Amino acid sequence: MRKYICKRLIQMLLVLMVVSVVSFCLIKAAPGDILMSYITPDTTPEELEQLKIDLGLDQSTARQYLAWAGNVLHGNWGYSVINHQSVLDQILDKLPATAGLMGASLVLSLLIASPLGLLSGVKKNGVFDNIVSFISYIGISIPNFWLGILLILLFSLKLEWLPASGMHSIGVETFADLVKHAILPMIVISSSNIAVFTRYVRSNTISQMEEDYVLTAISKGSSPTGILFRHVMKNCLLPIITLVGMNLVSLVTGSFIIESVFGWPGLGTLSLAAVSSRDYPLIMGVTMLSCVVLIVGIFLSDIVYTLVDPRIKSAGKECYE
Repeated sequence: MRKYICKRLIQMLLVLMVVSVVSFCLIKAAPGDILMSYITPDTTPEELEQLKIDLGLDQSTARQYLAWAGNVLHGNWGYSVINHQSVLDQILDKLPATAGLMGASLVLSLLIASPLGLLSGVKKNGVFDNIVSFISYIGISIPNFWLGILLILLFSLKLEWLPASGMHSIGVETFADLVKHAILPMIVISSSNIAVFTRYVRSNTISQMEEDYVLTAISKGSSPTGILFRHVMKNCLLPIITLVGMNLVSLVTGSFIIESVFGWPGLGTLSLAAVSSRDYPLIMGVTMLSCVVLIVGIFLSDIVYTLVDPRIKSAGKECYE
């Protein structure tokens, strides 16, 4: 296990290095000039040249990358070219809103999708399975932004039950008000996750129900409920571990579209504004943070896999012996 972890850590560092280089080069190759954000009608050519030197833009791309990487390693993520605020401070300010919304949506998706997928797999090709499959296909097919707009039109504008946008009402900072604002975006985010997770759990349930250990348990007179929840469910949820690991990045980046539709003040909205205004330091900060969370999420899912499934653990030992 120790060798495996060390190997994966080295791979993670290499991936981070490659992603940072590629992202930095793409931003440098993008059309437009970062100096345009600093220019005013009174800026003289001498001031512009001095500004170019201060920002390090007079150096080669390789030297600029090394300077940026060195600053990041020392905790300096740079400053926004639009509002001149610290990139790290802006990310940390928006992170709780995004992590709370996406985390609650992910937990809700797992709680609903797991039993639906299990029951749908057990009752394969039955009425319940067909209904769940039909709803899942709809959830996968409907664009999130379109569903969000429909929910706003229905529950906010027509019925006036829920707020259309924002995280809090003006002058109201209660938890109940926060939940009220989060209901619609959580429904939209969870709908696609539930559909995907349900299909994965259903597929694995069907394959697990045909395994020898299930047939043996049935022949010994074990109850179907006991077999399903004691043995089958554990093996069916293994692929979900990988999906959850890959979805951890959404806790950081959020959803550009959903946060924009519902006016949720999170990292998704911040990232979209950075791209629109060509705020290169902020774009790099969000990109690298997303990459780190994604890699760590996949790494943790692999570790959990080895702890949950003894077959993978024993195979790993044989591989390194």
